[in-house]
Amino acid sequence: MADTIDGSLTMPTITTTDGTEIFFKDWGDGQPVVFSHGWPLNGDAWAGQMVFMAGNGFRAIAHDRRGHGRSGQPSDGNDMDTYADDLAQVIEHLDLHDAVLVGHSTGGGEVTRYMGRHGTGRVAKAVLLSAIPPLMLKTEANPEGLPIEVFDGLRTDLLRGPSEFYRQLAEPFYGANRPGSEVSQGQKDDFWRMSMMAGLKGAYECIEQFSEIDFTQDLRQIEVPVLVAHGDDDQIVPFHDAAPKTAELLEDAELKVYPGQPHGLTGAHEQEFNADLLAFARA
Repeated sequence: MADTIDGSLTMPTITTTDGTEIFFKDWGDGQPVVFSHGWPLNGDAWAGQMVFMAGNGFRAIAHDRRGHGRSGQPSDGNDMDTYADDLAQVIEHLDLHDAVLVGHSTGGGEVTRYMGRHGTGRVAKAVLLSAIPPLMLKTEANPEGLPIEVFDGLRTDLLRGPSEFYRQLAEPFYGANRPGSEVSQGQKDDFWRMSMMAGLKGAYECIEQFSEIDFTQDLRQIEVPVLVAHGDDDQIVPFHDAAPKTAELLEDAELKVYPGQPHGLTGAHEQEFNADLLAFARA
């Protein structure tokens, strides 16, 4: 956080090589744990994990992806390579070493592409939670994927009305549409709040990035230990076409399945993941 001329405080940001400001939060001391958020959210989605890890002797850092949250909303660079380069510049700006990288959903793709593109010299281990790798889209090589019409529908509905689209998306995201769900209205409202902070262009262009990018080669290059964690009732990133395939492609993977759990963290699912994250980071 920097002082201005009049003594007030500005938000902590870095400026990337293409002039985009990236906002980040940096709490605690110790080994760094760097969080990358899902679409269309921002670093606030990791607030609970940041408090938890900072309270257990780690340094917790989360940034807002370009086009999302409090970061810049450039017209260009809304692509996975640039997301990974932005993450690299945050890590280098803070001079982080032996970091634990944690990515949820699209953030899992960002973390994977970062390691494939920039290596693991600054990374001790990684966690992929309900993450998009290896590939979400149905292709001849990936017949279990989702058809392109699913993602075209997301684009159409987003442009038709972002506010209502995000309000409805919160339901399957947290499994709130399942019988017996105890997801609070407040949590769904907070999902809507974070989503509405995303720029429409960045959010729209990110759909292609989380659906059509193939991370197979990135995964094959990763040598550090990786915890692959996924709920098997994930309605956003279907379990069967993600976590098991990701774990199989990694050199050193631990697969953790959460029976009956959704895409987003909530309630007992969140508490169990927090415990698993802490144990893995400490191991």
